[in-house]
Amino acid sequence: MPRNPDITSVLVIGSGPIVIGQACEFDYSGTQACRVLREEGIRVVLVNSNPATIMTDPEFADATYVEPITPEVVEAIIAKERPDAVLATLGGQTALNCAMALHEAGVLERYDCPLIGANVEAIQLGEDRERFKGVVERCGAESARSIVCHSMDECLDAAGDLGYPLVVRPSFTMGGLGSGFAYDEAGLRRIAGAGLFASPTTEVLLEESILGWKEYELEVMRDHADNVVVVCSIENLDPMGVHTGDSITVAPALTLTDREYQNLRDIGIAVIREVGVDTGGCNIQFAVNPEDGRIIVIEMNPRVSRSSALASKATGFPIAKIAAKMAIGYTLDEVPNDITRETPASFEPTLDYVVVKVPRFAFEKFPAADPTLTTTMKSVGEAMAIGRNFTEALQKALRSLEKKDAAFHWRGERPGRDQGAQWLEQAKVPTDGRILLVQQALRAGMTVEEVHEATRIDPWFLDQIELLNEVARTIKGSETLTPAQLRLAKRHGFSDAQVSQLTGMAEPVVRGVRHALGVRPVFKTVDTCAAEFAAQTPYYYSSYDEETEVLPREKPAVLILGSGPNRIGQGVEFDYS
Repeated sequence: MPRNPDITSVLVIGSGPIVIGQACEFDYSGTQACRVLREEGIRVVLVNSNPATIMTDPEFADATYVEPITPEVVEAIIAKERPDAVLATLGGQTALNCAMALHEAGVLERYDCPLIGANVEAIQLGEDRERFKGVVERCGAESARSIVCHSMDECLDAAGDLGYPLVVRPSFTMGGLGSGFAYDEAGLRRIAGAGLFASPTTEVLLEESILGWKEYELEVMRDHADNVVVVCSIENLDPMGVHTGDSITVAPALTLTDREYQNLRDIGIAVIREVGVDTGGCNIQFAVNPEDGRIIVIEMNPRVSRSSALASKATGFPIAKIAAKMAIGYTLDEVPNDITRETPASFEPTLDYVVVKVPRFAFEKFPAADPTLTTTMKSVGEAMAIGRNFTEALQKALRSLEKKDAAFHWRGERPGRDQGAQWLEQAKVPTDGRILLVQQALRAGMTVEEVHEATRIDPWFLDQIELLNEVARTIKGSETLTPAQLRLAKRHGFSDAQVSQLTGMAEPVVRGVRHALGVRPVFKTVDTCAAEFAAQTPYYYSSYDEETEVLPREKPAVLILGSGPNRIGQGVEFDYS
């Protein structure tokens, strides 16, 4: 079906200033949308108050309004520009909430300017906690036992029914704003009070605790012809209780059985159909009880989310671009895949590699801040790495944080179990350094079972970290480095600096030996299809594999160095420049 000819002008609402939970991911998605709409000959009107974004560069829209994203200002822009439709699903929670306020004030109806990407009913079903519970029930799936509250008295009554600990989840917020775990009445008053204040509808959901369960996310897209694709599955290394934006996450999900994964797919597809997101992407979060496999649907975002940016880069599938195409009438089978140019967007991506995302925090800037990780997001940025296996991707991602002591280390003599028990006690509380405590506890002789009991991190991930310790032990103290040792270390993501630390050789010596033995990285392609079709666009990651997939260069080239993960003082401005 061709695009809707009635749409000649679209108002795109951006996400405004960068805040935790809503950063350059939405500049990325919104910029893609602007490009797609203009390529289709549609006039693009953009409102966004952030001057540092690429999106607000004059070339990306036909009319750019650097104005506050408030219903009053956006109504004035609609009155002046008279767009045919409003696209708010690519501007994060700020855009979505503004669009809902315009709908409730009757502005969209008054100017005959409907929402595209997700309609009002779909947004309400996805964002309203009580209505979403009904959606899950109608899909034959399960939500956590919960009660919706609009006042503190209702919260206290609900706690009497559900018992402590409780999870507090406000409606229509992002980044876990106002959420948390309440272990007693004092905690409930503090957290629920903040949640009621943060929610634009003064509404919080209190639900039974599922602390320690495994957490997964599916990135799902649907068009108006009811084609549905699961773009990517993402697994949190941290169990439930840590916001997904603050957890190390892995794609594809690695510890699910096929039966569990198919169950998540079936539920996710049923939910997006029931909610009615018919022209775009959304993400659906699940909790799985590792004891009995019970699946609970936590929530969904009926819009492109932070995770969509990660899923796009992890798979090579440009979610925001395709969502914009679908919003103006195309179906998934009509949109070509940018990377292969042979397959349509209705082909689900296949990953023949592992992606790891590690969050970056800025607690050093705020010494009085609580570094404990909870359901309220605290990270300011993140780094992503791709490898042929989990250990390689994890080690590369930790180094990519560009923080001192972020990477695993094996300094000094192997510590004893007493020291390991102390580290394990610290690791019970989620913090930004927890993964290093886990590695050191395992190195000190704590068993995978003991570490799992303390942290609830899945034993498979712990076994992989223990594997890194085993590789380190095979190298430590070696007077010579064999090609087999070096290849083993490199395939598990060890840097020359780490090998230097283990052997006592200077880092330049390690590198010289490695080069002399011909152990060098190659570059592999992210192609969305595991090499079933040729990739037409160069999107690469390094690995110590057999052959490189980079084509010979035929014209002069310039290497551009980026700025790495977002941090305070170095954010989207450098992406823009």
